[in-house]
Amino acid sequence: MSNQTDWAGDYDLFDLAYVADPYPIWDELRASCPVAHTERYGGSWLTTTYEDVTRVARDPSAFSSRNVSVIPPPDGTEAELLPAGLPPIQADPPVHTWTRRLLLPWFSNDRVAAYEEYTRDLCRTLLDGFAASGRADAADDYAKQIPMRVIGKMLGIPEDMSETFIDWVRSVLEYANDAPRRTKAQIESTAYFLEEMEKRRHGSGTDLISELLRCEVGGEHVPDEFVLGTVALILIAGLDTTWSALGSMLWHLANHPDDTRRLVEEPELIPTAIEEMLRAFSPVTMARIATDDVELHGCPVKAGDRVLLGFPAANRDPAAFPDADRVIIDRAVNRHVAFGAGIHRCAGSNLARMELRVALEEWLVRIPTFRLADDNDVAWAGGQVRGPRQLHVVFP
Repeated sequence: MSNQTDWAGDYDLFDLAYVADPYPIWDELRASCPVAHTERYGGSWLTTTYEDVTRVARDPSAFSSRNVSVIPPPDGTEAELLPAGLPPIQADPPVHTWTRRLLLPWFSNDRVAAYEEYTRDLCRTLLDGFAASGRADAADDYAKQIPMRVIGKMLGIPEDMSETFIDWVRSVLEYANDAPRRTKAQIESTAYFLEEMEKRRHGSGTDLISELLRCEVGGEHVPDEFVLGTVALILIAGLDTTWSALGSMLWHLANHPDDTRRLVEEPELIPTAIEEMLRAFSPVTMARIATDDVELHGCPVKAGDRVLLGFPAANRDPAAFPDADRVIIDRAVNRHVAFGAGIHRCAGSNLARMELRVALEEWLVRIPTFRLADDNDVAWAGGQVRGPRQLHVVFP
């Protein structure tokens, strides 16, 4: 595991102890040093309370979103490949405003509802592949497969590219501290999308890439660098996050048969349970860049410093949530920030919720009882997005 002991002054989101069990670390920091610091990866601050996380998230003038990675991009490669960044999540107003407006129609309730039948059929097909065998890797065989194919359908990406795209996303997020791997994935994915943009530029496709190429802002077509950045964002933000959230939910249910039994008997409770498990197992940590010198919970944050938004830690803050470390699947009041807060709150939250709901509904119909396999061999990914990558379960 790890010899790490100084979480307040030398934390590491990629440390094996942090990845495996961050909850006691957050408790320790909230009690002794709510805003931790590290010199690793260029240096950053980590907020761990609900109050501090939401304060930073809701103050875009003091905390810029010009780079939201928990680790700075290697050697400026990302800036060269994606000159507009990843709008709207990696943009400040006014660019944030118009780029977000381009995306919102794609994630409206009506648009998301149009993908539900496809998602449900996909879940049933995946379950057909292992339900009779009595065992599965719930992360790899199921949770990973769903968001990639739904996002792929939205982008007009062929299904046989799924594993390639998954590897690119993992390289950028899960292996962000491996600079050569991260850079290689960024180069390859950028080249792919630029080629696809040229293929679709004058076509009549109804996929997101084709539609963005036809969009106009101020009477002019959206510049290519913004189309490229937005498409890259949809892939990165739409895949690993939902995959990790769904895997964590299945991990919890495998460990808590009473919760599983209740959801089977009361399927109408699934949406409420999803919100609670999103709170308890929030996958995403984001970054902001301080625009000026500022004091944050007594800490002297300097202009240009990277400040990490510990959304997962905020959602476990006992000052904001009674019984914060308990998963209460019928929790009535739940102002979690798993999808962020402020102007950058996740634009794709409707899509994620639909995928999670349908995936759990279909799983529980086919596999109403399940548990971790005897080897209990669960592997977690950390860094920007935390979730199980290997989750062996068995069932009757």
